[in-house]
Amino acid sequence: MIRFDEVSVTYDGAGAPSLRDVDLEVPEGELTLLVGPSGVGKSTLLGTVSGLVPHFTGGTLRGRVTVAGRDTRTHRPRELADVVGTVGQDPLAHFVTDVVEDELAYGMESLGLPPAVMRRRVEETLDLLGLNELRDRPITTLSGGQQQRVAIGSVLTTHPKVLVLDEPTSALDPAAAEEVLAVLQRLVHDLGTTVLMAEHRLERVVQYADRVLLLPARGAAPVLVTPAEAMAVSPVYPPVVALGRLAGWSPLPLSVRDARRQATPLRTRLSSAASSTLSAPPAPATPAPPAFEARGSGGGAPGNGAAPGLLARLLRRGKPQPTEPAEPAEPAAGDTARAHNLGLRRDSRQVLHGIDLTVPPGETIALMGRNGAGKSTLLATLVGTLAPTTGEVTVGGRTPHRTPPPEMVRRVGLVPQEPRDLLYADTVAAECAAADSDAGVAPGTCRALVSGLLPGVPDDTHPRDLSEGQRLALALALVLTGRPALLLLDEPTRGLDYAAKARLIEVLRGLAADGHAVVLATHDVELAAELADRVVILAGGEVVADGPTAEVVVSSPAFAPQVAKVLAPGHWLTVSQIAQALDATATE
Repeated sequence: MIRFDEVSVTYDGAGAPSLRDVDLEVPEGELTLLVGPSGVGKSTLLGTVSGLVPHFTGGTLRGRVTVAGRDTRTHRPRELADVVGTVGQDPLAHFVTDVVEDELAYGMESLGLPPAVMRRRVEETLDLLGLNELRDRPITTLSGGQQQRVAIGSVLTTHPKVLVLDEPTSALDPAAAEEVLAVLQRLVHDLGTTVLMAEHRLERVVQYADRVLLLPARGAAPVLVTPAEAMAVSPVYPPVVALGRLAGWSPLPLSVRDARRQATPLRTRLSSAASSTLSAPPAPATPAPPAFEARGSGGGAPGNGAAPGLLARLLRRGKPQPTEPAEPAEPAAGDTARAHNLGLRRDSRQVLHGIDLTVPPGETIALMGRNGAGKSTLLATLVGTLAPTTGEVTVGGRTPHRTPPPEMVRRVGLVPQEPRDLLYADTVAAECAAADSDAGVAPGTCRALVSGLLPGVPDDTHPRDLSEGQRLALALALVLTGRPALLLLDEPTRGLDYAAKARLIEVLRGLAADGHAVVLATHDVELAAELADRVVILAGGEVVADGPTAEVVVSSPAFAPQVAKVLAPGHWLTVSQIAQALDATATE
């Protein structure tokens, strides 16, 4: 169905090809998952299939790509539209109309399909993706995850033979992601659709793939293998594979179900380790975690109200020591931020209702919940871009929406879902120089953060030439340069691979250790398990759970990380905790 013949792509001004020597065939009627670190050319490879590369992006394509027998060099994207459906990383760039239902119909209208067919397919797609309640909504009023579903739906209505998807679940909550993946499975299995998909959150998708197209490094030739073969050698892999590598399981598990079948001996070792630690002499007292108010959270965190056991000590161990920042903002005395009885209406909808939230200095809080639950809106009230309808919000003792932005910039910083909103300059170096100047820090401070988050990006690179994950890393660096007392991040790992995510986690841990508060709205359950001290779950604009991460996520099937599902009923969250526990038992 898709054939690459010695394909290489070089962009104008680039010193080396973004893709080199791609020579393979993607099978028809299968889901092929494109895997590799950020910046290795995954989006470029997808663009060659739809014809966007090089007709839209520019650059030079050598070799030949054919889709259903059509050569993409001689067929422009509009001439492939009846065969190839494409959804990019940025759903807003995909939309043509203003209303959900119109957007679903637009592609079919462009292809000249009969009105009766268009009506039927729109209704089918609304049901498939759970969009019926949004059919009359303006697209600009939707959450990022809802927009992502509309973008996918607008492609599905045309019934293409090939679907090209770039990070299709990155903005979706776990339940919505499962629904979309189930739809893709039905298209592949029942209709024979060929799906080529790039996705960094491999824990969601690798078990559904028929083949994996692995790009191990920039410029390296990709290989097409089975998922098991790819995960054995891939530089990026999901937590369940990391757990299998740590435990020495063979074959490596690709899903929670596979891992649970092999996990009994590991559960026994971890249970014995915890029991022996609890019977040992008490450990030195550890500072109590910040107080919390629980609403609807279940389960119990090991060590609460008793001598800390092995897991409790591991959960509190390993934070880096405070470092001397260049010119840190001074965290406010008392709570960094507070919301009391916060309510907000947008048009005729009550988006937030009765929110009570305190954010102490040095704490990292993950806001979680379904798409449209109010997470981004809550962040907007904390940064001051939206004014509450009822109740009050304070950050560092100030009311954000009534305080001039120059006074708030060292108190609170927001990295939005769309990092391009923060990028205005023509080069990475210019962006960094402006950030250093605005924050009043030493030249090179921002550039050092960019290098730490995403090594290897040249100074003269234009921000629009970066991948979605690279643009996000740059936007993060711009905001982190000012080291605000309160840092807000909206889907901060969207487009980041596991290595980039690990670097981000270390940066955020360092800020928290310095006393800065971090609030992140995320659907990334693995990020919350690794980083958050506390999880707040929103539903319908209200707080339904607020408590320590181990309590809230383990008791929630939707928001539990892979390790927690594999090792249930134990309260283990991450592979790093397991590694530390096994190391501790080995030295006893």
